[in-house]
Amino acid sequence: MLRSPSFGLKLVATVFTLAFSFSSQAADCPRGTLDARYCDRDNDLTADLPLDQSKWSDPSTLIFAYTPVEDPAVYAKVWDGFIDHLAETTGKKVMFFPVQSNAAQIEAMRSGRLHVAGFNTGSNPLAVSCAGLVPFAMMASENGSFGYEMEIIVPAGSSINSPSDVKGKTMAFTSPTSNSGNKAPSALMKSEFGLVKDVDFKTTFSGKHDNSVLGIANNDYEVAAVANSVLNRMIKRDVIKAEQIRSIYKSQTFPTTGYGHAHNLDPKLTAKIKQAFFTFEWEGSDLKKEFKKEGQFISIRHKNDWDVIRKIDAANGINYACK
Repeated sequence: MLRSPSFGLKLVATVFTLAFSFSSQAADCPRGTLDARYCDRDNDLTADLPLDQSKWSDPSTLIFAYTPVEDPAVYAKVWDGFIDHLAETTGKKVMFFPVQSNAAQIEAMRSGRLHVAGFNTGSNPLAVSCAGLVPFAMMASENGSFGYEMEIIVPAGSSINSPSDVKGKTMAFTSPTSNSGNKAPSALMKSEFGLVKDVDFKTTFSGKHDNSVLGIANNDYEVAAVANSVLNRMIKRDVIKAEQIRSIYKSQTFPTTGYGHAHNLDPKLTAKIKQAFFTFEWEGSDLKKEFKKEGQFISIRHKNDWDVIRKIDAANGINYACK
C-alpha cells in the first residue's frame, strides 16, 4: 500500500507528542520511592493529596488500626478511650481493626479499607511508599523524649554473652518489615560483628515481638532481637519475669510507631484527625496505663524522623517496591 510522504512526518509528530506528554506527566508527578499511583510534588517523601477532588475520601466510618506487635484483643481495649475521642472530634463512627500482620495492615490502607493507623518503625517507609500513608504523630513522654531501643536477648541461663557468640546458632527475628525485629539487627550483626545471617548463623521468624520474648523466656529460642518497648511492657504486665531473660546488646534509640492517615482523605477530615491526636487527654486513660512512659502525641516529619530507618534499609539492600 502506498503512503503519502506526509504520513511519516505525521507519525513522527504523533510519537513526539506522546513522548512529550509522558515526560510532562512524569515531571508533574515526581514520586521518588513512592508507588506509581502517588505523587510527591512537595518533596516531603510522602504521597500528596490528589489534585482531583473527586478522588478525595470522606468515609462515614473511620477504620483505625494499631501495629500488630502483640495480641490485638488486648489493644482493642487499650485504644477504646482514644477511639471515642477520635469519633467525637471527627463526628465519625470509628472502628478498631485488629490487624494480624504488617503486610495485612499495609494492604488494607493501600486498598482503601484502612484510614488511620499506627505502623511500626520498620514498616513505616514501606507503608508510605506502597500504601500512601502520611505519618504525622508519634507517642512521646511528657518531656518530649521518645523512642525505643533494639535489644538482643537470650534465656537467662544461656552461654551466649555477646552477639559474637551467635555464630553457629539460630537467631529469632520477628517479621521482615520490622526495624528492631529484623532490619536493624541484620545490619548490626554484619557491620559490627562480621556475621551474616543465614551464612554465619541460622534464622527463624516468630511473627511478632511478643512471640520472640515468650520464646526466649521459655527457652524455645536461643537468641532473639526485639523492641525493648514491647519487652518492658510484657514484664510490667507480668507476662514474663525479668529474671527469665538477659540482654546482650542494646542499640541506639529509634523512633517508635508512627501514626498517620491515608493520603486521599478530605483535608478537612485529616485536620480533625490530627486535632484528635494532639488534644487527647492521657491522664487516667487506658493508653497511659499501657504506655506508662508516654504522655502525649508529638508531631513528626517522615522525611527527617525516619532518615535513620531508611539508611538501615539501604544498608540491608532493601527497596520499597510494592508487590
